Amino acid sequence: MENLKSLTEALEQCDKVILNGLLMRNRIVEDMVSYKEANGIPILQPGQEAKLREWLKEETKGKRHPDEVINVFESISENAKRIRAQKLFDYNIVLIGFMGAGKSTISKYLSSVFAMDIIEMDQIIAEREGMSISDIFEVHGEQYFRDAETNLLIEMQSRKNTIISCGGGTPMRDCNVVEMKKNGRVILLNAKPETIYERVKDSHDRPLIENSKNVPFIAKLMEQRREKYTAAADIIIQTDGKNKLEICEELIQSLLVFDSRETDKG
Repeated sequence: MENLKSLTEALEQCDKVILNGLLMRNRIVEDMVSYKEANGIPILQPGQEAKLREWLKEETKGKRHPDEVINVFESISENAKRIRAQKLFDYNIVLIGFMGAGKSTISKYLSSVFAMDIIEMDQIIAEREGMSISDIFEVHGEQYFRDAETNLLIEMQSRKNTIISCGGGTPMRDCNVVEMKKNGRVILLNAKPETIYERVKDSHDRPLIENSKNVPFIAKLMEQRREKYTAAADIIIQTDGKNKLEICEELIQSLLVFDSRETDKG
């Protein structure tokens, strides 16, 4: 019985060490974000996660329960991503732009580096309606679909640190823009018509261009939407010729500058 008591006490001491270590680690994560922000250092370091995995693999080799230990560290790493996101922005990030501008790609990358939830509006609406976007347009009409967009944007205002990827036509409705602004920062991802064409030419879930999939038509439709897109955006990011890391780093730095200006105004 005395031996069990000693083991219990030893386990409690281990828990305290782990707890204090985690609290210290989380503070360091926050301090690193603040330091990078203050000194203009890129926030994203995609190679760091791979280095941690390699280090863990070496350190747990031949040890007891390596998989369980690695699993705990993966959870710690995931939570560190959330802490970074919460330190940087306490709001939702709303991505707008023409179809093929990169909203889905950037949403997924931001989610991977910050452990943020993604709301793909078109996907959510299609799932709830039990049919494709094309079928919703055909069966119920565009007005029905736009109303569903508005309601979803209102619903998302109860959340934070969520990436909301809007459909191409969402910002064309003024009431949608009002609801976007209540969610957080609105980021316009932009690209040239030629770039858009290359990205969507093999897709068949874009009802507005399905029968006119060519650069002139895309350019015409983009021009029709340009004024509304620009008016809705807090920040505009050009995506042509950039990889997802470059786009996301530019997005983050632009948000930091924008937030700083908003704070100064206040």
